[in-house]
This record gives sequence, C-alpha cells and structure tokens, in this order.
Amino acid sequence: MSIPLRLRDRALDLEPGKPVLMGILNAAPDSFSDPGAHPPERLVERGLALAADGAAMVDVGGESGRTDREAVSTAEEVDRVVPVIEVLAAEGVLVSVDTWRAEVAREALTAGAAMVNDVSALSEPDAAAACAEAGAALVVTHTRVPPKHKGFPDYDDVLDDVEELLAERASVARERGVADEQLVFDPGIDLAKTPAQSVEVLRRLPDLTTFGRPLLLAVSRKDFIGALTGRTPAERDGGTLAAVGAAAAAGASIVRVHDVAGATDYLRVRAALRGEGPVPGELRLDEALRTEPAA
Repeated sequence: MSIPLRLRDRALDLEPGKPVLMGILNAAPDSFSDPGAHPPERLVERGLALAADGAAMVDVGGESGRTDREAVSTAEEVDRVVPVIEVLAAEGVLVSVDTWRAEVAREALTAGAAMVNDVSALSEPDAAAACAEAGAALVVTHTRVPPKHKGFPDYDDVLDDVEELLAERASVARERGVADEQLVFDPGIDLAKTPAQSVEVLRRLPDLTTFGRPLLLAVSRKDFIGALTGRTPAERDGGTLAAVGAAAAAGASIVRVHDVAGATDYLRVRAALRGEGPVPGELRLDEALRTEPAA
C-alpha cells in the first residue's frame, strides 16, 4: 500500500520496500565523503546529473555533519545552499535541504525547496513551523546528541529509544502545524549510535513501519560500513548497496545515497530478480553495451 507524501504543490506516492532515491549534493567544502569547494554552477550541474541518474529528489546540504569541524554561521550556510536550490527548483528538480537551522530552512523553502531534512531531532522546532507554513515535507530524525557533537548514549534498547524519540518529536512537529502527510521518519543511522547499534537498528527496521509514514534511510558510505569493511568513505559504495538492499527489504520508502546511478541499477536488478519488475521475453542486450570501447 502506498503512502502519500506532500511536498508543497507536489506529492509522491511512496511504497514501503520499493524505495525512491534521494541524491546527496554537498555544498560544504569539508564533506566527509567528497571534500572540496565547488562553485554553485558546478553543484547545479551535479544536482541535475543526480536527477538524470534516477534521484527522485536531491538533498542539498551546506554544512558537513563532521564533528571535527566547527559549525558554520547561518549566513554562510544560506549562501552555500540558496543559489543552488533556486536553480535546481527552477529546473523542476524536487529539492530537499539538509539543515537543522530554522532560519536556513525558511530561506531554502523560499528558494524553492520542498522538504527539510532535519537530522537534529528538531533542535530548532521553528524548522517545523516553516514546513507547516510552506506545506513542505519534514524529515524527523533520531539522535540524542546536539548538532556537530559526537556521543554514544547508553541505550537500554536502541530501537525502543528510536521509536520513543521519533514519536515525541513528531508530536512537536504536529504542534507547529505539520500535517501527517508531510512527515517522514529517519532512524538516524550512525547518529549517536555505535556501528553495532546502527546495524541493530537496520536489522530491526521493520518494527518502525508501525508509524504508518515513510521511512528514510541515510546509509550511504556511513561509519558502520567503514567499520565492517575497513574502507575509507569513497571506497564504501559496495557496502552501501548491501545496506540499501537491507533497507528496501525492511520497508524503507526513501534511501539517501551518493552514487545514485549505482543504487538505481542495484534496485532495478533486485526488483527483476524478485519478480517485482518487468523482464520482457524479448529483452536483449544492446550490442553497443556488450564490450567496453577500445582504448
């Protein structure tokens, strides 16, 4: 059964277990995965490429989640994301903004964003009010540590804590005027969680479908994958696909990834092998794809 998600004047009918992809677009120069300063026009080009590769939405972030870097000012974060969001939205791309600051959320929504991806458990509840006013979607995420801080709380049961906090913060969002059809839940993989705790949440993810709202899983190149494989962030795409598969099997509706093209291929082949996607009898490989071009 599909779950409708309202994104301002647009809507997505999301189906648990058949996730759409959220492409990651880092406008911060100190990203843990793809560091480096890029001008707005280059970021726009990258965002359009993510959409062309199969991203249903593009998540633009102006501040790295790294805890070994100081927080940037609100003004700097706005300067990084707004010009990119304006162009992508004008091009018809469904844009999300990755921010915990209410002021940045408002500026991004004014620029055309349709979703606020708040990974701070609504540390600034006015971000929810901004979504309510704009009719935009809001991602409510589990974490027990403030933005730009690192910590590993001692949970009695990590999934019970995820359910408890998400329910409580969703109530805060509703009090600020956010409708159920605008809500998305993220269990916060690697946020205030050890690698073992992140794996436990993923293993038990089906228990979270009781919320009746879409689940977003941000698993791409995460620390738990690096801990399991011994690989640096740029080398974790293979492990990421395993996590994408687990998220899909457990009922995720949105998966946030760096390598959209790879995840698109993975989900397409997975669907075919599971009998969930068409495989016409006349299907044949294009001869141009049979071998790599000669050097």
